[in-house]
Amino acid sequence: MRHNHGYRKLGRTSSHRAALLKNLTIAIVKAGKIETTLPKAKELRGYVEKLITRARKGDFNAHKFVFASLQDKEATNKLVTEIAPKYATRNGGYTRIIKTRVRKGDAAEMAYIELVAE
Repeated sequence: MRHNHGYRKLGRTSSHRAALLKNLTIAIVKAGKIETTLPKAKELRGYVEKLITRARKGDFNAHKFVFASLQDKEATNKLVTEIAPKYATRNGGYTRIIKTRVRKGDAAEMAYIELVAE
């Protein structure tokens, strides 16, 4: 049984899963909205929201923490200077998941994950 199991494995090793979440986060920061499978979107939501919460401070340590997680200067700068300040008064709930379709090839549930506009 999987009671109180904390995360989805997504059929990947831990390093592959970490790289997947990092790349999806970079994509959502740059584009604002991406389409992915529902389990990936649900797992990505917590990852992105923790980064935005840390980035809201906007100081050197926020930049350092976000860059350590993303390893992308452009995405880090955009997240800390443009995206996070929009959510300064919001206590969580920075993303929205919208179910879209069932993928034809493997019948995977697809969903959009997007940053909530203030």
